[in-house]
Amino acid sequence: MSETQTIRCINKEDRDNPYERIKFVGGVNPDGSRWRVSQQEAIREIEANEWQYLVERPQGDRVIVLVAVSRFKNKYLKTEADGDEPNNLLSLPECR
Repeated sequence: MSETQTIRCINKEDRDNPYERIKFVGGVNPDGSRWRVSQQEAIREIEANEWQYLVERPQGDRVIVLVAVSRFKNKYLKTEADGDEPNNLLSLPECR
């Protein structure tokens, strides 16, 4: 059984480029400390069923983060379709 963590921020090299890959995702632990992992590590953890990542939206929705594969066979993170715009992950603030 995997543990669940909510992603609250991301890091990208070119913040405004929608085609730039996310480098890191992060959030806050129950004790208030911050965590941050690379996208590659998050993908590995999801595929190994070690962690399940979620994104919470202002509307109160909680959407699951999935591993997807691009047409170039690159793995990346995305949220399950929920009908909300903008993109759940890309709209998150920068991790500090």
